[in-house]
Amino acid sequence: MNKRELLATGVLGAALPLHASAAQSAAHAGPGLLTVAGAIDRSNRGPLDPALDQLMVKHKARFERAWQFDAAMLARLPAVTIQPTLEYDAKVHKLNGPLLSTVVEAAGVAAGANVMLALRAIDGYTIAVSLADARGYRMIVATTLDGAPMSLGGLGPMWAVYDADRLPAFKDKPLNERFALCPWGLYFIEVKTL
Repeated sequence: MNKRELLATGVLGAALPLHASAAQSAAHAGPGLLTVAGAIDRSNRGPLDPALDQLMVKHKARFERAWQFDAAMLARLPAVTIQPTLEYDAKVHKLNGPLLSTVVEAAGVAAGANVMLALRAIDGYTIAVSLADARGYRMIVATTLDGAPMSLGGLGPMWAVYDADRLPAFKDKPLNERFALCPWGLYFIEVKTL
């Protein structure tokens, strides 16, 4: 190996770890829990895989690229705590997680974007909410309930939810009608521009 090849190899070898660490910061280390697709400017995963993305295929999701969050990525986002009375037991519970608007902005939706969010739960329940309403309602992607991580099979592992007790649009409704815009078991968000 001549001096030029040795120097080029050394420079390239020194640069590769920097590039790899930058890519790893965007990649998820744990299992993907929440996928955001559609009108986003970032991606850390490729297209829907018809063979391996079975739940998304059954729910007719389609995308060429997406941003996928694992638990650690969601935990790094600033968290908010709300304390709504839940319809399931009529008790006040503490829910904690990042704002929904923060989550989609982390996936590459512009802060002032005029978009609709199709929020899809693992049972197939899908509801559309504008990003403006999600901001106005201070909707969160709750990851903990009363200080404990929410489980799959319960309301988790994520729940798009707001503090209905404190929102004029919902506080006077019967308890069982306050959370129609709040899918528990959230796993997929499709972003559409208006």
